[in-house]
Amino acid sequence: MNESAQTAASVDKKYLSAGTFVDSDHPEIMAFAHRNVRGNVNRERVVSLYYAVRDRVAYNPYFIGRNPDYYRASACLREGKGFCIPKAALLAACCRAVNVPARVGYADVRNHLSTPKLEEMVGGDVYFWHSYTDTWLDGQWIKSTPAFDADLCKRLNVHPLEFDGREDSLFQEFNRSGDRHMEYVSDRGPFADVPYDLIVADFSIQHPKWLASRGD
Repeated sequence: MNESAQTAASVDKKYLSAGTFVDSDHPEIMAFAHRNVRGNVNRERVVSLYYAVRDRVAYNPYFIGRNPDYYRASACLREGKGFCIPKAALLAACCRAVNVPARVGYADVRNHLSTPKLEEMVGGDVYFWHSYTDTWLDGQWIKSTPAFDADLCKRLNVHPLEFDGREDSLFQEFNRSGDRHMEYVSDRGPFADVPYDLIVADFSIQHPKWLASRGD
């Protein structure tokens, strides 16, 4: 039995199946995944997809709204931009497209370096439902965060998040100058698909202006 078959047999099938938002069976996602995947073992394949999603799809925290497409992997890929939730869904979808089990996870985070413009839009420095991707590698779930692309990190004076497929890769605690950057406040755990209704309901309370932004 090859590695992909062994891995697929080890976890719940829902982490390999297409979802409403982690729509891994979408033709554009399948094409993107197969065009960008590299390596012969799952760890190498996931790492190559991580960098493709991180840097080839721009992070845009203002591209958000109530429309479900703002949260859908295929829509994020089509637009070439998105915030953390659809980018994490996109990486999960790409992994599933090459037969690597993946899911999406969430946490509430505090951004100590949030800009005044974004803080006014969000309603503070705590971001609810920040998303990461969880992939099944070498018998365990490994987290990665493909949200911030390298160009954005350069502008923000933070190191781009690297990922080796062996250890969790979450938000940067400090910027290049040593200032506090991201802090995890609470973990909401993993989901097979984006819990759209829960997220929008909480955003309506915690981030009403952000939810209504629909920015470019």
